[in-house]
Amino acid sequence: MQRAPAESRRARGQASVELLAALPLLVLAAAFALQLRVVGYALTIADGAAEAGALAGAAGQDAGSAARNALPGWARGRSRVSAEGGGVRVEVRPPAPLPVIAEALTVSSEAWSRSPSGSRR
Repeated sequence: MQRAPAESRRARGQASVELLAALPLLVLAAAFALQLRVVGYALTIADGAAEAGALAGAAGQDAGSAARNALPGWARGRSRVSAEGGGVRVEVRPPAPLPVIAEALTVSSEAWSRSPSGSRR
């Protein structure tokens, strides 16, 4: 059974309207997925920076500077690094559309090391 041409045009028009209505939801879902990826990347670089700081501390070097230098340029202004007592903590605020969102999605990582024998920090 075939549809009449007018009925077929109405069905295509309805599908277009439904797609147009769903488009904002699709864009929102894509933005949410992108934000999750950015947060995951921020956590990965925080992990790497904390580890770099701990390794530098184990070698008797300045752990805080090593952690800051391990961060990519865009993240240095969006991060806090603390190093004391063999521990290094790195916090990174991922890029987000609103500052309040970036603050809420802040990620952190910690790494620990022992001081090399005979050295003082």
